[in-house]
Amino acid sequence: MDPQVRQYLDQVAAFNRPGWEEFPPPEARELFRGLIHLFGEGPEQHRVEDRKLDNGVTLRTYYPTDASNLPVVMYFHGGGWVIGDIDTHDSLCRRLAHESDCVVVSVNYRCAPEHKFPAAFDDCYDATRHVVEHAAELGIDPGRIAVAGDSAGGNLAAAVAIKARDQGSPEIRFQLLIYPVVEPEFEANSYRERAEGFGLRRSTMMWFWEQYLGDDADAQNPYAVLTQADLGGLPAAHVITAEYDVLLDEGEEFASKLREAGVATTLKRYDGVIHGFMHLAAILDIGRAATSDAAQELKQALHS
Repeated sequence: MDPQVRQYLDQVAAFNRPGWEEFPPPEARELFRGLIHLFGEGPEQHRVEDRKLDNGVTLRTYYPTDASNLPVVMYFHGGGWVIGDIDTHDSLCRRLAHESDCVVVSVNYRCAPEHKFPAAFDDCYDATRHVVEHAAELGIDPGRIAVAGDSAGGNLAAAVAIKARDQGSPEIRFQLLIYPVVEPEFEANSYRERAEGFGLRRSTMMWFWEQYLGDDADAQNPYAVLTQADLGGLPAAHVITAEYDVLLDEGEEFASKLREAGVATTLKRYDGVIHGFMHLAAILDIGRAATSDAAQELKQALHS
């Protein structure tokens, strides 16, 4: 295990904080916001703009330079569809924008359990359509668009790509899926072997899924559970996984399923690290390095 990751996990264990599932969602969100100091400060941007859509969803747009007609990355934050927001993911989005030379649009979608599926998914898809339809106003190139997200945000990014294919618009060029949540199955080896003591717990993921899905039918919906979807005809994807993550197996299996469906897919596993390691950029050198790697994937996909 990476020594900095080991030190972090030792500190977490010493603190003995209960899992997210042991707090009411509003309190869990506040506690997660209290960890922003671990996420570091992102680089300055040419400008950052917040805009609220008619449905109440806020978009935060990061312009790394004054260049016009840049590619755009739609970013959907992680947090099990329950916690996290555009503030907790501000530094990560700043780094991606700065290092990819792309405009990044971070979506403050509605969270569960107050807003169950498909609320977050609908918000992310609608936000993507909004950005494409207002491309001239936003100064971005609607022909070069990627969807990206970490954890539950990776699930949302892939789901948006699936619906965009189904609807025939918007045309998405690339998916960046950072340790994505794929399906509510908790018997994989990585779920069993990393159930406790590695940050994200098996019990927490079970709780996140319970908060997100409304009924049994939702578990069959391809926009919620990615393994229910036909994966043919999707845009190229880059999948990132972490060795000590309960989601390791499902992320890597999803990359395999994408390849089997004929989707150009690359997979990069980061050894010695835990779920959320890219987010912990203030304390993990490998988190910053992996973010730079991801930004280069975006740059190669959208600037070529």
